[in-house]
Amino acid sequence: MNAIDTDKEKKYNKWIVALSVIIPLAVAALFGVNLKKLGFNVEPLTFLPPIYAAINGLTAIILILAVVAIKSKNRKRHEGLMKFAIMLSVLFLLLYIAYHMTSDSTKFGGEGVIAYIYYFILITHIVLSVIIIPFVLITYVRAITNNIERHKKIAKITFPLWLYVAITGVVVYLMISPYYV
Repeated sequence: MNAIDTDKEKKYNKWIVALSVIIPLAVAALFGVNLKKLGFNVEPLTFLPPIYAAINGLTAIILILAVVAIKSKNRKRHEGLMKFAIMLSVLFLLLYIAYHMTSDSTKFGGEGVIAYIYYFILITHIVLSVIIIPFVLITYVRAITNNIERHKKIAKITFPLWLYVAITGVVVYLMISPYYV
């Protein structure tokens, strides 16, 4: 596809809006569901936090490699890496929900300045993880509809936000990991 497909982009916009609303609402709703408390006989998936933290770390690395690929004019590698980063983000989300549906939330035990730092990082991570959804989707759609100039413009915003979310996901895990039971 060489020409910009604006009709296709407009069709995708409805999905972007829907997913940008549905995903955070679904995560919030499922976050509050504890299967064990509902009477289901499920084992807590306490092994998941280091796995989804590693997925966040891998996502950060993939995002950086994707930028290196496109700066090296390797569009095919960039495209593959970006698809992989999106898949990793979806996998992270599924594992995160699974953990919180089977396990009690861990409370941060740090005090003083470190608690303020932790909560600042956590809150900005959560807020930006919601905000990044439409940015990633719009950036992706602009690429697949060959609207490269508009893709580049929004990618300059999407990349640092997504990278921040990926890195702070690891930082939040490292800071709270001593308090897992």
